[in-house]
Amino acid sequence: MRIYPRGRVWYLDYSLGGRRVRRRVGTSKKMAELALKEVELRIVKAQHLGIVEPEKLLFEKLCEKYMDFAKANKAVKSYERDRFSVTRLSKTFAGQLIVEIKAEDLERYKTMRREEVAPATVNRELSLIKHMFNKALQWGYLPENQLRSVMKLREPSGRTRYLDEAEIDLLLRCCAEHIKPIVLMALNTGMRKGEILRLTWAHVDMVNGLITVWASKNNESRQVPINSTLYDILLTLKSNSRADCPVFLGTGGGPVRNLDHAFEGARKRAGLKDFRFHDLRHTFASHLAMKGVDIRTLAQLLGHKTITMTMRYSHLSNRVLREAVNKIKLNGYNRSQLGTNLAQTVAVTPL
Repeated sequence: MRIYPRGRVWYLDYSLGGRRVRRRVGTSKKMAELALKEVELRIVKAQHLGIVEPEKLLFEKLCEKYMDFAKANKAVKSYERDRFSVTRLSKTFAGQLIVEIKAEDLERYKTMRREEVAPATVNRELSLIKHMFNKALQWGYLPENQLRSVMKLREPSGRTRYLDEAEIDLLLRCCAEHIKPIVLMALNTGMRKGEILRLTWAHVDMVNGLITVWASKNNESRQVPINSTLYDILLTLKSNSRADCPVFLGTGGGPVRNLDHAFEGARKRAGLKDFRFHDLRHTFASHLAMKGVDIRTLAQLLGHKTITMTMRYSHLSNRVLREAVNKIKLNGYNRSQLGTNLAQTVAVTPL
């Protein structure tokens, strides 16, 4: 273990873990001596105290490692979204060691980004980088996650657009025949568009009345019961019962790749404003909530990992509860009688 000059530049020369390391320090011999003492201290800590400093990792290297993790563990759609967010984060943090990125740096990033994009976009990027740093902590590159204290921006309440029964009937009458079963599937299961279009007969159990949603947004499978309406629809579609065959086929006999154009045409013919295919999922959830289905059951049917997202329907459920208690009749009283009796009670109550 030594320092040595080469021309006007000083170098370190030492062994670490059986590997020889030569490192350039600079033109100052004094700085080289201080650097050598720091290396000696680190080696002593590791050998005698078991203290190993995390490997210094550049932000872009962490991005590479995290995206490998995301590709193996997340749904395709989530992976693609992460890749977009990582690209944007890298424009600010690339070239920095992750140990040097502090909470105040992320706060500055948050302030800058809120001037450019919606709060929801900023929050997705904040969640991603904080999760990246959690993984870096687990992988031994950080002693702590220094970004965990950074809070998300407040977001406006989520959009919940749903159809009433008359609007549902109108939309179905305006749908082309090849997309009507797809719309009915969404209305009767709450499945997302991608989940419906990827569905094959291998995941439809007509005997037990269950659909297994295997390619969900959060990369977890769930089961959705088949009600009587949906059972009849699936029965008419099951002419080709090969397990690998898509449940829904297009006009040419192949899988439905895109139904945006056909659905938009149906929406316009029905005269529905501010309505998207995803709102069929909201319609499913809203009608169940209005029929008194509890929030936890609703969350399970929708595939929400927590009930936070499902709580957007709670006001509809509360309306049902209010209607329920309003059915209680005061025995022997009407409102005017109750008001008179209360007034009399107050009058005779001693001070």
